Amino acid sequence: MDAIPNSVHEGMKVLDARMHDIGTVETFRVTDEVPGHPDQDAAGVSPIFEEERNTLAGILADVFSPDDELPREMQEKALREGFVRLDADGLFAADRYIFPEHIDRVEGDKLILSVSKDDLLKV
Repeated sequence: MDAIPNSVHEGMKVLDARMHDIGTVETFRVTDEVPGHPDQDAAGVSPIFEEERNTLAGILADVFSPDDELPREMQEKALREGFVRLDADGLFAADRYIFPEHIDRVEGDKLILSVSKDDLLKV
């Protein structure tokens, strides 16, 4: 996929490529860019934010927890392309980041991935 689908929502079940339930959508952000036209902004498509932030640092602080230790370039990719943060099932399971290229489709109330859980970026 080129973008996070607009039908994604918090609490949605996430299944990997083998249709195994791997967790739920904890939070998400759809892209601020028009897919295929990175020079054009698609204003108003990021439901996680209600206020506009003036700096990249302010946006990053609002979206990413310091505990994530997500590299700056991955944070910028997540803001540019959109992301889903997976609340992974299991007592000691690490949460993961899902990017548009990991998503196969949405079926009803399920986000289905084209990859396994192990292929996702751990938090």
